[in-house]
Amino acid sequence: MNGLTVSKLTLVRNGAALVDGVSLEFSATGSVAIIGPNGAGKSSLLKMMAAVLAPTAGSVAIAGGDIRQLSGAERARLVGYVPQQFEPHWDFSVTELIQLGLSRAGQAAAISVDDVLVQFELTSLRERRWASLSGGERGRVLMAMVQSTKPKILLADEPGASLDIQHRLQLSRALADYGRDHLAIVVMHDLDLAFRFFERVIVMDRGKIVADSPAAELFREPLLDATFGVRFERLRSASVQSLYPLD
Repeated sequence: MNGLTVSKLTLVRNGAALVDGVSLEFSATGSVAIIGPNGAGKSSLLKMMAAVLAPTAGSVAIAGGDIRQLSGAERARLVGYVPQQFEPHWDFSVTELIQLGLSRAGQAAAISVDDVLVQFELTSLRERRWASLSGGERGRVLMAMVQSTKPKILLADEPGASLDIQHRLQLSRALADYGRDHLAIVVMHDLDLAFRFFERVIVMDRGKIVADSPAAELFREPLLDATFGVRFERLRSASVQSLYPLD
């Protein structure tokens, strides 16, 4: 697979461009964080990349073919999408949800449900129903449903938003590690974690891409302060770079 290409993606709602002519190139592997202020168009862009939302104009291609022309089964095998919000039609147990995720991607025989529960530290939740789970628990189950199938491309929309700091750190590290052999593109709210773990950072504002660079290069750019409307203190050590808002 030759990666993913986004060509002039545009989404217009009520006369306003939520995503405005975005073009991006992604190789077959890598860890990419998409950041930006609220309303920048990050989630809309990711939904169009996952073919969950149809663009007003533009296209998304995988290995040169339009993602919308793929069958549902082929798309599920190649692309894993983790939305901000997920509500199943029935109140499944955690075990049933993992089974559903594996079967949709044709992975039922490749890995067992028990293996997934152990790998993602969900064994204690296996009989719990979706409605009984906390926001953080739901986020962990949803990530397990998608990541366990090993999609070539993993698209995640703020997957750590409901998690405590320990699980947020673990998840960010795991997603970045996933990008070593696959392509992981993650909408991030936490700038500190985006710059700490991800190789490439894309900044969106008002529907457009305003920066797209290796994290180490973008880290010191004053454009970040201007885009988010705050002054950041930047701390850097041999292995960690962190941003902290000053005002």
